[in-house]
Amino acid sequence: MPALPRAALLLLLLLLLLCILLAARAQVNPAVCRYPLGMSGGHIPDEDISASSQWSESTAAKYGRLDSEEGDGAWCPEIPVEPDDLKEFLQIDLRALHFITLVGTQGRHAGGHGNEFAPMYKINYSRDGTRWISWRNRHGKQVLDGNSNPYDIVLKDLEPPLIARFVRFIPVTDHSMNVCLRVELYGCAWLDGLVSYSAPAGQQLVLPSGTVIYLNDSVYDGAFGMTEGLGQLTDGVSGLDDFTQTHEYHVWPGYDYVGWRNESTAGGYVEITFEFDRIRNFTTMKVHCNNMFAKGVKIFKEVQCYFRSDANEWEPNAISSVLVLDDVNPSARFVTVPLLHRMASAIKCQYYFADTWMMFSEITFQSDAAMYNNSAVPPEMPMAPTTYDPTLKMDDSNTRILIGCLVAIIFILVAIIVIILWRQFWQKMLEKASRRMLDDEMTVSLSLPSESSMFNHNRSSSSSEHESNSTYDRIFPLGPDYQEPSRLIRKLPEFTAGEEDTGCSGLVKPSPASGPEGVPHYAEAEIVNLQGVTGGNTYSVPALTMDLLSGKDVAVEEFPRKLLTFKEKLGEGQFGEVHLCEVEGMEKFADKEFTLEGLDASPNCPVLVAVKMLRADANKNARNDFLKEIKIMSRLKDPNIIRLLAVCITDDPLCMITEYMENGDLNQFLSRHEAQSPPDAQVPTISYSDLRFMATQIASGMKYLSSLNFVHRDLATRNCLVGKRYTIKIADFGMSRNLYSGDYYRIQGRAVLPIRWMSWESILLGKFTTASDVWAFGVTLWETFTLCREQPYSQLSDEQVIENTGEFFRDQGRQTYLPKPALCPDSVYKLMLSCWRRDTKDRPSFQDLHRQLQEAATEE
Repeated sequence: MPALPRAALLLLLLLLLLCILLAARAQVNPAVCRYPLGMSGGHIPDEDISASSQWSESTAAKYGRLDSEEGDGAWCPEIPVEPDDLKEFLQIDLRALHFITLVGTQGRHAGGHGNEFAPMYKINYSRDGTRWISWRNRHGKQVLDGNSNPYDIVLKDLEPPLIARFVRFIPVTDHSMNVCLRVELYGCAWLDGLVSYSAPAGQQLVLPSGTVIYLNDSVYDGAFGMTEGLGQLTDGVSGLDDFTQTHEYHVWPGYDYVGWRNESTAGGYVEITFEFDRIRNFTTMKVHCNNMFAKGVKIFKEVQCYFRSDANEWEPNAISSVLVLDDVNPSARFVTVPLLHRMASAIKCQYYFADTWMMFSEITFQSDAAMYNNSAVPPEMPMAPTTYDPTLKMDDSNTRILIGCLVAIIFILVAIIVIILWRQFWQKMLEKASRRMLDDEMTVSLSLPSESSMFNHNRSSSSSEHESNSTYDRIFPLGPDYQEPSRLIRKLPEFTAGEEDTGCSGLVKPSPASGPEGVPHYAEAEIVNLQGVTGGNTYSVPALTMDLLSGKDVAVEEFPRKLLTFKEKLGEGQFGEVHLCEVEGMEKFADKEFTLEGLDASPNCPVLVAVKMLRADANKNARNDFLKEIKIMSRLKDPNIIRLLAVCITDDPLCMITEYMENGDLNQFLSRHEAQSPPDAQVPTISYSDLRFMATQIASGMKYLSSLNFVHRDLATRNCLVGKRYTIKIADFGMSRNLYSGDYYRIQGRAVLPIRWMSWESILLGKFTTASDVWAFGVTLWETFTLCREQPYSQLSDEQVIENTGEFFRDQGRQTYLPKPALCPDSVYKLMLSCWRRDTKDRPSFQDLHRQLQEAATEE
């Protein structure tokens, strides 16, 4: 089959699959399920909003709508709220079960006449109107921080989300005061219809190292012993491949999973009963299971499901599914169990063990609600009692969706074929011209947003400009002095007398006229994008490194691949993976003047190394970038930069072997420590001087990179590794690790950016410079002195973080800064603030930062 029809057929199949997925009800996604449910928009009628009391008719419950000034401006209870008095509440009836991920609150502003607000509040919720449950976060805290003034809207993520029809906001105060509330709920309809599940309580797994893995359902809202409630199996979060790792910050190992041991159950199975809001026509059940069989965890080998309608007995004819077990791929996955359109309001499933342990993180059901009279009832309409009527016809809405998708696919397919043919024509026309151009010029693409640079080896001539669409959407009106990022084609400058070879990284050192110490303080344009294994940047390399990329004198040896012993996968990206390996004999490959971590005391013992591995099927561009990265890293030699030790490039997959520090990354290392602790505490402690010493090393490593005009772009504690005696080395593994996926923000489905560490000009203008690395260093310093207890700007959503960068641009004093950490002296916090100055020229250099941190040590 010709290549073009084959590609078109593949595209057709992919689009058809997408349409089928759109037509089906998928598992709820907390990151997407964030729609306002109708308080501010008026979709929730007044009669569905009630309260315990009201101060007057003009402050009745119906006026408690977020961002509304109707009536007297808010709901206000009849009397002041007293401490520990939780009798007053504002209640909302959503008329159907909803998955609620976010809440917003406001006080009573009333055009400047009101000054009442709730500084704190609790949330109670119910699925049936009789049994009320107090919401608590993942650490057991029930009280949420409310408002500090009557006009600002404060949004709070509910982690975990709650599933409810009725929601109550209960004001909380620490002294007697008048309060008023305006509120909104954010989420989406709970299509599963699941109102509770009952299961055996999760258990504990003790690893050989002594680490205890807690596999209990810690957010379960039912009775003790796990009956009549919902919890982690319905929170929309699927566990990672390694059950000891979690999506959440600072929770215990095993948090994402509920697990059971084979020997502790009777009959060799775990029985879970699911209760639903009404009789449903069930098609499939999806169970997300861990399959880390090396630690005795496997997917269930068989499941038997029984069905019950209303209060009847369980039907005797169960559905049984036997699985073909996978002993090759240890990845966690969803297992789909067909339920064959059985009608029921309750399901009892028995999952049979295939090994010592069985662990679930999510269970979802697909059921056809179109069989019922009330299936299309909107949330604001009353829900009438329902029964199944076999004379009703199936709703054909899914069929209409599929037909519409197929028609769209045909038009899209025709357009794509025309575009492909047109591009092939022009590729042939430009092929000869491209060959002539490549003799004289090398064009390289910058990282997002779509900047490009062109270098000329033989001459320095005038530069021209290219225009391209920015990858970023403008999210707010900008002032008249805002400049759109220019798209410049730059030529490699000629070297003049007075320039000299630095002997490092193949760089040519500019003359002193270029800036302090002969290096421009902030190099911003002449950089080559090395995409690397993860699909993101390792370092942005200066244009002055063209000799380095020419293949000359790369002092790195080929390492025997068979000597690598793979221990675990650290992460993966678009083009490859990063593995932790153990290796013997690495001292033979290390430089004479360089001591590898772990070899100084025991030269003959195995050491840990990190291995970046390119996928064998990676495209040509990815392979070229990988080889360029090897050449670049072979020239980086600094005590605080991870070193390239050896390579495996004689055959596929291509590998580069770098140092790996025995204590892992700085983020996880610090989160395991306490600042101060009693002498008999089990948690290790760390002092201010230790933190300052680690920060000084990071500044030293970045001083070295900036001296070469390298721009890191992803400086953070997750990208700093910790060795013996608090040795720090800067690396670049963070983006590829699932553990830190929450630190990155996806822009238009393409760019994945660490926005909480990025300067305002990097986010808004796409400028990545040494100055933006200085900004990231300030955030990294803040992480260090908070012992990585939370994300930067944890109180802000990703969108609010981006909006805050707009305040830095406008510079009207409304920008939000990271607060001073408890362990941080004033002098160090002032250093952080200097890194976050609006103008890049006002920020300190890494040389200044390193010097000031060293001076801070002498003042101790």
